[in-house]
Amino acid sequence: MTNDMLHATAQAMVAPGKGILAADESSGTISKRFAALGIPSTVELRRQYREALFTAPGIEQYISGVILYDETIRQATSDGTPFPELLASRGILPGIKVDTGAKSLASAPGETVTEGLDGLRERIAEYYELGARFAKWRAVIDIGDGLPTANALHANAHALARYGALCQEGGLAPIIEPEVLMDGDHDLATSDRVHHQTQPEVFAQLRLAGIDLRGMILKPSMVIPGKKGPQVSVQEVAEATVRCLLDCVPASVPGCAFLSGGQSSEVATEHLDAMNRMGPHPWTLTFSYGRALQDDALRTWGGDANNVKAAQDVLLMRAKNNSLAALGQYDRALESV
Repeated sequence: MTNDMLHATAQAMVAPGKGILAADESSGTISKRFAALGIPSTVELRRQYREALFTAPGIEQYISGVILYDETIRQATSDGTPFPELLASRGILPGIKVDTGAKSLASAPGETVTEGLDGLRERIAEYYELGARFAKWRAVIDIGDGLPTANALHANAHALARYGALCQEGGLAPIIEPEVLMDGDHDLATSDRVHHQTQPEVFAQLRLAGIDLRGMILKPSMVIPGKKGPQVSVQEVAEATVRCLLDCVPASVPGCAFLSGGQSSEVATEHLDAMNRMGPHPWTLTFSYGRALQDDALRTWGGDANNVKAAQDVLLMRAKNNSLAALGQYDRALESV
């Protein structure tokens, strides 16, 4: 794929008022979410659930791309249409999670590095043939006593850069996801400091690896205090996050598609809206949410085919509200409509 095609893909991923649906839960992760609701985690029920999401009427108005998992990219609708083909026919870009998860970093207690580089060039080629046009790799940065260390920041940024280079070589626009976790009791200032350590290291490694910044998307966490830390207002989170991005993210990056990171659906939407009301910004600010888009829909579906339409309606409401937030036009009153 030429650089121009990578640029076009990245731009399409952050088209105005559109965001990315993260439906890339591993079989283990989605099994836990199913189990919490008493839904058996069979291959067929997982397929039915994903089909309900991807066939929601009008979802393409709000969703530019969907991140799939290895199982999901190989599945099809009940009438036999492969999921990537279904999505592409609706103007939605199919994407693929390619990392194999965060594993303990040697000689670094409490820290991880994301794995999955072995054989990645060949997997990218296969995923491209299956219809994927972008990919995702998540690095996990923990905040704790003396954490993160420079070693963990470097190891994760280096892996992100190597992944990104392989993606661009193979025709996939990479989503670069350095997630600073909101677990713990840290305050907003600590989160801000760690984000200011993480993002410059990531971009330093991306430059060394020769990444075309116009052919990628950043998927950052928001600058937010730990769940057990002193909480702050929506506006304070928005201002800290935008300030950090202005300090750290080159203007040539087409867009930042935020992860929700354990925030409630409504709060994640409010934060995105507040950031966009502060614009214009050098890059598009939009969403790449998993649970913050899916949780209510999954609960509504509950594994029952009779609930598909109701679940789709819930998904569409969440997608529409986040679309409005990506334009700075969201109103919390819409949650009760």
